[in-house]
Amino acid sequence: MKKNRLSTYLLLTAVVFLAVTILFIRHSLLTGNSFDTSSRLSLFQEPAIEVVSENGKDYIKWVDFNITSEALSKAYTLDVESYDKDVHLNWIELLAYAGAKSGGNFDKNSLSLLDKLAAELSNGETTMEKLTKDMKYYEYYYEAYEAVLGGMVGEYEIEQEDGSGNKVFKKVYGLKAFSPIAKGFDYSDYDDFGSSRSYGYKRPHLGHDMMGQIGTPI
Repeated sequence: MKKNRLSTYLLLTAVVFLAVTILFIRHSLLTGNSFDTSSRLSLFQEPAIEVVSENGKDYIKWVDFNITSEALSKAYTLDVESYDKDVHLNWIELLAYAGAKSGGNFDKNSLSLLDKLAAELSNGETTMEKLTKDMKYYEYYYEAYEAVLGGMVGEYEIEQEDGSGNKVFKKVYGLKAFSPIAKGFDYSDYDDFGSSRSYGYKRPHLGHDMMGQIGTPI
């Protein structure tokens, strides 16, 4: 059971890293901004919040995504375990609240904050709306984290065998994101997310390299 949970957490982290890269490339293409040092995805620097206006519309110029794997796992577990409860916790809301409290920097205190927040919400002591009403940057962090994590957790159907050995589809709730490598195909990978890169300009690597064989479906 622990091994399965660890695998889920590792997969969740890898998919988030991949989503961050895709998000920023998509943003660059849509806005026409080149991916340079003035428009960057800051990961290991001080929090940078910059919202600019263009053609009458505001958009986030770059996104801080410093959430640790421990915080992702904690928020994900709180969300899934509360799915059938009176108060269903939203992992992105939990992370956005913690991010707004800490300026986007996550540490051991963030894990305690998530537990405390979850308990208060579950017990009906308060609501997320009340807690965040006067928080200046909650909406910023929610928009940023939703752009990266949105749609990764929710209901989906999976094929299983019933008691008679017949294959049926069962509705479940949990991690909907998946590995881009097709099932049954070998691949190698290297966890170099955040490693230093200097080609063009100095920056952290924003991907997790996965190398499959020629012809591998993705």
